[in-house]
Amino acid sequence: MMTEHDIGSVIVMDQGKLVGMLTFREVFVLLAKRQTERRVGPTPPIAEIQVKEAMDANPPTSDPDMDVDELRRMMVDTHTRYIPVMEGEAVVGIVSFHDVAKAVLEERNMENKLLKAYIKDWPSP
Repeated sequence: MMTEHDIGSVIVMDQGKLVGMLTFREVFVLLAKRQTERRVGPTPPIAEIQVKEAMDANPPTSDPDMDVDELRRMMVDTHTRYIPVMEGEAVVGIVSFHDVAKAVLEERNMENKLLKAYIKDWPSP
């Protein structure tokens, strides 16, 4: 499903509560593990692998008010590209590393424009 819909991550819910996060990274880690296990015994085909086997059952989470720099630091420290955004126990979204990079770039562009405007209006000596 992820490949078919070009989705890099999915949240895993059980009765309305977040129970995990599945990304291609977790799938690849499990496949690599299975490849190693294959040397010592039979390996089930990928179609028989269950989501709960591959998912991160304790993903880092954010809240809507988290500072972007703090979020970026958390993503880098945990090597996480997708983070569920929570309000209490409710998932209200997913933020990606791409989203964070875009926000930082837009902020820097705005700062550059403001600085250039300030310098342009600098009084002559």
